[in-house]
Amino acid sequence: MTATSNDFESFYRFEADRLYRALAVTLGDPQLAREAADEAMARAYAHWGRVRDHDNPGGWAFRVGLNWATSWWRKVRRERPLPYPDPDAGAVGGVKEGPDTHAGALAALRRLPLPQRAVIVCRVLLDLSTVETAIVLGVAEGTVKSRMARGLAELRQSLGEEQG
Repeated sequence: MTATSNDFESFYRFEADRLYRALAVTLGDPQLAREAADEAMARAYAHWGRVRDHDNPGGWAFRVGLNWATSWWRKVRRERPLPYPDPDAGAVGGVKEGPDTHAGALAALRRLPLPQRAVIVCRVLLDLSTVETAIVLGVAEGTVKSRMARGLAELRQSLGEEQG
């Protein structure tokens, strides 16, 4: 079966903004998230014949964007230190809160380490199952469960401290 441009156009219309938002929350940097989402969509288009046959093309794009951003940060750290938030360090940065976003919860999420943030974003924002999250992130199901449990515990603690 050959891929048509309509297939990709439908995928792009449905996934592009969702992908950007998930990467922005995960990375904590909206500009980096935009670049990562654009790169992921460009790669999805270039390999659409294979990507569309994945069980979860949106999850594939999230993983590609996350990998691209992580590689970009590694390269930047080797070349020169920058005053931007490092997604590996759980830094707080740049995603603007909207009317449907609780600022405290978003700030608490940004303080989590990147692996925990990625799991929570996959499970909650992208609505992926444990199995799908494990496949997307390339980790074991048990790793997804433990990162989710630890991340949620840290969020509860952090949000409890802010409210109390």
